[in-house]
Amino acid sequence: MNLSDPSNWKHKLSNFRQLGGIETSILDNGAGRGTRIAWINTGAGLRYKVVLDRGMDILDAFHNEHSLSWISNAGHVASQPFSNQGIDWLRTFGGGLFTTCGISSMGPPNEDETGSRGLHGNYSNTPAELLSIKQPDIYSGDLDFEIVGIIRETTTFGPSLELKRTISGTIGSAEINIKDEVVNRGNSPAPHMVLYHINCGWPLIDQDTRIVWRGEVQKRDSDHLLSDFNKEHNFTKCAAPLDEHAAFGEDVAFIDPGTDENDQVTCGFMNDGLELGLSISFSRNQLPWLINWQHWGKNEYVTALEPATNPPIGQAAARKDGTLILLEPGESRTYEIKLEVLKGAKVKEFKI
Repeated sequence: MNLSDPSNWKHKLSNFRQLGGIETSILDNGAGRGTRIAWINTGAGLRYKVVLDRGMDILDAFHNEHSLSWISNAGHVASQPFSNQGIDWLRTFGGGLFTTCGISSMGPPNEDETGSRGLHGNYSNTPAELLSIKQPDIYSGDLDFEIVGIIRETTTFGPSLELKRTISGTIGSAEINIKDEVVNRGNSPAPHMVLYHINCGWPLIDQDTRIVWRGEVQKRDSDHLLSDFNKEHNFTKCAAPLDEHAAFGEDVAFIDPGTDENDQVTCGFMNDGLELGLSISFSRNQLPWLINWQHWGKNEYVTALEPATNPPIGQAAARKDGTLILLEPGESRTYEIKLEVLKGAKVKEFKI
């Protein structure tokens, strides 16, 4: 049914929630106890959970009966702002459809004369200040919805970054639109890096699910350590579970992505058997790198496509090679990403 046409439902509803919308709540059990969340129902089969206390990242996501995201063994974990040294970040990593890494450092633990930083930075362990929620309006016919919050990564006498996140959509459309506006609120230049971990799992991800992207994989010194599977398929297909990916085993590609005439990068995961896919699009001008992470461990079966400002090399390495972004006081950057669920013939037709 076309929900975008009000004639289908006008005068037949008492409450917009019969179509969809945003519902906030607080978890009351397990490691995530006390965590604020927002469930968003698009009215088009897509529903997903925004974790307000984890930087407004997205954990669970479903389309009809099918899960789209990968959830780690840890699952929901309440934010732990001081899990920011070494690989502590992994203790709180719930997986999820959309996890933000940064926003001053992302990649491995690193240190230099400016300080030490843990794996993937502080962002995803930082609660948001919720600014507003806009619900669809069945009386005016405005079916747009959005939730807006601010996340701050700051220290007294040091860098002070503020990220304003808007997650939006339209009832009847199986899309997630994410807009991040990062600004330096401090009085000195602030290092800035960001990577968006878009983690997908079974059943969207299964043996022979296609990983679709365009561009060039950059050669790395560790290429000889790649699995035989990727030496053959070059990061274009999903493998069955691999014994060699137990524990820290993984394959990673740093991709210089291709674009269309509007500088847009489009990539995604396509399960032809289920006729289910997830399309990801973003601006190469905003996010010039695309990472494909594959971890085919038994019971830890996941792959991610990750738009990024830099490869995940850490702040110290980016500073050393001259690619680290330094935001001047008051300077800002904007990042926009669209996730869209595809069904039916659109999945098999999705080729770039």
